[in-house]
Amino acid sequence: MKPWKFILISTLVTLVVGGIYLLVVYQKRQSPGVQTQSSTEQNLTDDDVAIVRQMFMTSFDDAVKLQGASVWMKNGYTLPYFPYEGGRVEFAKKVGLIPSAQKLDIKKVIKAAAPASVDDGIDHGSKQVFAVFTLPGSTSMEATPIGVIEGSQEQYFCDLLFYYDDPHTIYSNWPKDVWAAIDAHQVKAGMSELETRMAIGQKIDNTGGTVGNRTINYDQDGKKWTVTYVKNRATTIKQQ
Repeated sequence: MKPWKFILISTLVTLVVGGIYLLVVYQKRQSPGVQTQSSTEQNLTDDDVAIVRQMFMTSFDDAVKLQGASVWMKNGYTLPYFPYEGGRVEFAKKVGLIPSAQKLDIKKVIKAAAPASVDDGIDHGSKQVFAVFTLPGSTSMEATPIGVIEGSQEQYFCDLLFYYDDPHTIYSNWPKDVWAAIDAHQVKAGMSELETRMAIGQKIDNTGGTVGNRTINYDQDGKKWTVTYVKNRATTIKQQ
């Protein structure tokens, strides 16, 4: 085969393949309703795509960046807090557990060694890292653990513990009556699992089933709830 014929045939093949590709692209653009994504991607809810910021802390210097900021409790009714008086954490005077969605105004971040007798939900290590904060409308200083230091190793749990933006803004799609129940730390029929956790906390024991279709027992700092969900809506609510 002469060289010019080979070049001509190659060019024709390229043009045909390119034409087919352009035709397929054109047809897809003319039919935007036809998607190749999985059904899971197509069924994302507003809650699934809500932007929940993370800070990925790895050092004490990272944690110090919280000073002067406000955070909101994500892992409600699991983390104890203590008075901070005279420059020290008063471990013997535990105040209680921080409620869900509670706003904390962080004043400083410190290191302190917790007594072995104190179980504050985080490994003691050689030292713990505490966020010192005030509650809205209060001037009393309180402290709660956010990390642990053991030798040269550091671990921080802030992304699990806190929202860095007001959850009322993050989940602004939730109805006003749902937010009213959450702010009162109550559960009402029709709430989703996430909305319920925002109201009464993360301390749970589920009885099997899949997310949104199961029964969950909640411990809200001693107040017990049993909630059954169908299609991710609370259908039966029992308070002990």
